Amino acid sequence: MYLDSTKKKELFTKYGAAKTAKDTGSPESQIALFTHRINSLTEHLKGHKKDFSTQQGLLNLVGQRKKLLGYLQKTNIARYRSIIAELDLRK
Repeated sequence: MYLDSTKKKELFTKYGAAKTAKDTGSPESQIALFTHRINSLTEHLKGHKKDFSTQQGLLNLVGQRKKLLGYLQKTNIARYRSIIAELDLRK
């Protein structure tokens, strides 16, 4: 599997708001997890261009990440700017 539990804990520890492995619900950790999954699916689709179910899943993940980024931008602009800078994302 492309995303095992150790990788998830590493993502949550690095990008979570509380900086612990148990901080799985913060918007920053969820955005980091979605970004990792999006990058993985993008690499898969480069080799399998006709995999439409994966393409649909990728679009759903992008939409979820966009909603979380919008929420974070409305509630706390400083946290939004820091996660954008850390993950090299553009809106």
